[in-house]
Amino acid sequence: MNLLKETISSINPSKDEAKKLAREKWDALVKPMGSLGTLEEATIKIAGMTGKVVNRIDKRAIVVMCSDNGVADEGVSSAPQIFTKVLTESMPKGVTGVATLGKYANADIVTVNVGVIGEINDPRIINRKIADGTKNFVKEPAMTYDEAIKSIEIGIEIGDKLYGEGYDILGTGEVGIGNTTTAAAVLSVLADLDVDITCGKGAGLTDEQHTNKKAVIRKGIELNKPNKEDPIDTIAKVGGFDIGGMCGLFLSAAKNKKPIVIDGFISSSAALCAVKLNPLVKEYIIPSHLSGEPGAKYVMEELQLKPMLNLGMRLGEGTGCPLAFQIIEAGMYTLENMGTFEEVSLSSSALVDIREE
Repeated sequence: MNLLKETISSINPSKDEAKKLAREKWDALVKPMGSLGTLEEATIKIAGMTGKVVNRIDKRAIVVMCSDNGVADEGVSSAPQIFTKVLTESMPKGVTGVATLGKYANADIVTVNVGVIGEINDPRIINRKIADGTKNFVKEPAMTYDEAIKSIEIGIEIGDKLYGEGYDILGTGEVGIGNTTTAAAVLSVLADLDVDITCGKGAGLTDEQHTNKKAVIRKGIELNKPNKEDPIDTIAKVGGFDIGGMCGLFLSAAKNKKPIVIDGFISSSAALCAVKLNPLVKEYIIPSHLSGEPGAKYVMEELQLKPMLNLGMRLGEGTGCPLAFQIIEAGMYTLENMGTFEEVSLSSSALVDIREE
């Protein structure tokens, strides 16, 4: 608990002066003001985090939190639970979706076992296992309050270590059968939204299975009565170890004044938990894409963040992060290398700031 408390209390606002200088540098470039949209805004936001106008993301990683969920016993997923273990073991082999896209974007994949059922003996996978999955939240809380704190602190520790090793940016990913159910439950509680809005079909359910999934979430919330004012209690009652781990990663990024990227729906719910613990965390988060899960739109509205992309993706794992890394890198390269009005002997006085339209 000490690490969590110290982390939350050490988070400071991003630096407005650095953002102002970055915006001025963009506005001096030979283009209409604001015309590169997200490329500009992402680099300006990162300038506020680091305090530097010009930044690089040469060293990047996606941290994949892997854990099973007891609620999978209720038939909320079309995939069998063993898929969690198989996919976790496949991460270091480079054959999963996020591992493939990560290689393409020159991003390392850091695989963390926080609660996968069974034994995994691969030294390439970080073993921080709390238990053989969470409990079934329609029968009892998913985990204890202390276990929820432990999952968050594992994320903080891993984030601190990676940023300390010189990583310039991290992405958040997960593997865990049933985790669209836990993410929807967490969002329903923290944002006070009806399950019909937050719960989608995940990896692919029939209409009958989807109806069951919503009923399971409602039953779990009614039984456990998570406190919507306490994201730790919410994670403990209806969340997952993977959500707690990613929540810790977001807190670590804010503490270390470094950028971190949201992938899709599950990592967005984890981001919401982190922001509820300290609203300043939002200043260090960059969302990658709008997940195809219906609840994704609502968690973005709750966070007041706008995803860069809408590609109809819903794989999870962190697959949106390498795409975002490339967009961010393109913005940084442009800011550093594009010519100015002065260099091409033009005046910008006739241009209108389109950001104000």
